[in-house]
Amino acid sequence: MQRLANAPVCCQNACGIIPVHMLPYAIGVDLGGTNLRAAAVDQSGKMLDRISGSTNFTEGREAVLSDIVSAIEKLRERYGAGGLAGIGVGVPGFIRMKEGYITMSNNLPYLQNFPVRDEISRRLGTLVILENDANAAALGEKWIGAGRDVDDLVLLTLGTGVGGGIISGGRVMRGAVGMAGEMGHITVVPNGNPCGCGNQGCLEKHASATAVRAMARLMQLGDHLTAKDIFDLARKESERGEKARTIWRVVGEALGIALATLVNTFNFPLYLLSGGMLPAWEFFAPHMMRTVEQRSFTYRATKSDTRIAQATLGNEAGLYGAAYLPWLEK
Repeated sequence: MQRLANAPVCCQNACGIIPVHMLPYAIGVDLGGTNLRAAAVDQSGKMLDRISGSTNFTEGREAVLSDIVSAIEKLRERYGAGGLAGIGVGVPGFIRMKEGYITMSNNLPYLQNFPVRDEISRRLGTLVILENDANAAALGEKWIGAGRDVDDLVLLTLGTGVGGGIISGGRVMRGAVGMAGEMGHITVVPNGNPCGCGNQGCLEKHASATAVRAMARLMQLGDHLTAKDIFDLARKESERGEKARTIWRVVGEALGIALATLVNTFNFPLYLLSGGMLPAWEFFAPHMMRTVEQRSFTYRATKSDTRIAQATLGNEAGLYGAAYLPWLEK
């Protein structure tokens, strides 16, 4: 692990200098299939320090747990145990919140059906809250990002797949056992492309980076193009550029169908999109917005009170949201 940012060793307030080890803070952890990040964040949302490294997933569960604990301990040693409110850990996959188990994760199979939350808590002797990574990102956007002025929002994360998080009343909507918010598996094309979840026509099979690459292969644009390559192609006035723009139209329409469903369901004031697909916003957003308006009576009736916009925290959202969990859940 390598610390990426240094923090001040003291803080000025009206009474003078406060030693850094007395400042209230929380630690957020963002665990992925290949990367591990941890950050100390104070109550105002200021990131004090961050540690980043790779996940030793090939070495098994114990190596990953040791890396998580080591990253947290480094931050706690610097900022002190006295001010630590707790630890939030964002992970990809389905989580049974009551038990603190990951029940299904393609990226972290070695942690499935294992008491991750309780084991980390036992090793560190402090409060640990386990959360889905997209839920944590939605919470981060609500806390200090694009959603800071609302208490109800939906976040869609557009990457290799499509994830999502729902914030209602300022808190994560988790459902009965913690599996709410899987917007990537909303059906947008009946009998559409088969999905690994067992369904057909899921949003992530028509609007993720993986889906964009698959469409490019089908349209004979190339076998090894990335979503960025297809975005760059769409900017060209050529036959290949036209094909690339068709791909982004399909993405926009699929997103529009999903968002129309969400607007009709929740009538929230804010719907955010984040992730590596956002640079192509200019190509998919017009189709997305047109489809929402066509398919959502609620949107047409409440257009002035309903925003669909880009998230602002980028890949830091999950860290901020995970760090906010101990304060929110206490």
